Amino acid sequence: MLERGTIKVSTSPNSPSMKSAKMQAAIVGGTPDDIEQAFYESLHNADLEQLMACWAEEDEIVCVHPGGPRVVGPGAIRAVFEAMFANGSVQAFPERVHKIQSLASAVHHLVERVEVITPQGPQQAWVIATNVYHKTPQGWRMVAHHTSPGTPHDAADQGMPPAVLH
Repeated sequence: MLERGTIKVSTSPNSPSMKSAKMQAAIVGGTPDDIEQAFYESLHNADLEQLMACWAEEDEIVCVHPGGPRVVGPGAIRAVFEAMFANGSVQAFPERVHKIQSLASAVHHLVERVEVITPQGPQQAWVIATNVYHKTPQGWRMVAHHTSPGTPHDAADQGMPPAVLH
């Protein structure tokens, strides 16, 4: 598993320490699960550099937040999360993860339980998320994070369990 604080980089995207940190992430983050854990830790810590180290270094990476537009490319994704972190950390907790994995790609579909502070006090919100990972030359990296609004009913999965266990 990835240890908290393992991916640390400087604020300059071209600095040697940032490239070193991304290489370290590739070595340490050996699975899509490791990158997913680092992604959610970066949200909890409002750590933009750790968050960006989870993403593939590709122009076509994409992020969609509930009710928001499609955001394409590392610069645009960085700007969206930077604005989000200006308001503090995001306490999103992945739950009920369903995984599909092949040799070079993995899809994790999950429910995020998000802790939100309201005038009435702490509340929970639910978000449906799909995280897509590709195995890149730098190791496993996120290429898509797509979320949509959920409801309290999303706390329980719908549908029937498979009749045959593999």
